[in-house]
Amino acid sequence: MNATTHEAGARGPGAAGSHPPGRASAERTRGAGRRRWSPRRRSATFAGYLFLLPWFLGLFGLVLGPMLASAYLSFTEYDLFTDAQWVGLSNYTEIIGSDPEFRQSVGVTFTYVLASVPLRLLFALALAVVLNRTLRGMAFYRSVMYLPSLLGGSVGVAVLWRQLFGRDGAVNEFLGLFGIDGPNWIADPDYSLMTIIVLAVWQFGSPMIIFLAGLRNIPPEMGEAALVDGAGPLRRFLSITIPLLTPIIFFNVVMQTIVAFQAFTPSFIISNGTGGPVGSTLFYTLYLYQKAFTEFEMGYASALAWILVAIIAAVTAVAFLSSRRWVFYADEGR
Repeated sequence: MNATTHEAGARGPGAAGSHPPGRASAERTRGAGRRRWSPRRRSATFAGYLFLLPWFLGLFGLVLGPMLASAYLSFTEYDLFTDAQWVGLSNYTEIIGSDPEFRQSVGVTFTYVLASVPLRLLFALALAVVLNRTLRGMAFYRSVMYLPSLLGGSVGVAVLWRQLFGRDGAVNEFLGLFGIDGPNWIADPDYSLMTIIVLAVWQFGSPMIIFLAGLRNIPPEMGEAALVDGAGPLRRFLSITIPLLTPIIFFNVVMQTIVAFQAFTPSFIISNGTGGPVGSTLFYTLYLYQKAFTEFEMGYASALAWILVAIIAAVTAVAFLSSRRWVFYADEGR
């Protein structure tokens, strides 16, 4: 027996080998971890990834793949029938520098976003406040109020909207009862976009439900304390309800703005896909559709799509930056 073996034996069985105690403990922990991966657990893990496989296929095949293809096509001239020809940044320079329809569509879309989003949110918040009461049958009323959100974006409702606001539609017949000769709301460029904005406001159900959830999470004790101090309903609403609701308002503003930038169906149906009259309903997405599937300029349309992504990202970033000044988070003390 050599000297080393003799010293190890002298330290006893608890200090077997030359490893220090901390390292031995780590090895035991790793060994325990490896032991937990039993065949049954490995099988369960494999089954989990197997269930996730459709999602991964959709992510790579239907989202990331088309996005990368669109990014490449935006630098090419491609018409679906011939090979794509690399043209560099010419699509982007032409769009920004010399495309009047692009500027028209941007103006119409921004007008639609700036008008429809605040009106929709105000309408949704007002209804949420009304529905945030304890009355018999309130659940039924909330369900009824949510129905427009389920139907509002559909093609059928857009067609109905077109009939309502036509020259001989129900709106003009109602105005005729008061001796008012209403215009052709859809064919007149001064009113056509307003008609689509009214349709957008009518789709208030989703933000209304979110507002209602936020209102029901506000502690009633705060309103009761303000009431004891003599605050009226309007003061309590402006000084307590609105500040506590700002995270919900911010969320709705961001989501509804993104949705508004992507609006397509109402403009396509009401204008028969032309964006008329006189380009008054030429939404950005409708112009993109015309370039892609009417004129088959897929490269140009891809560049339009990426410019829209950049616009939405910039607007969203501005919203997040501004939120530091007006959004109140109770857990952050501001």
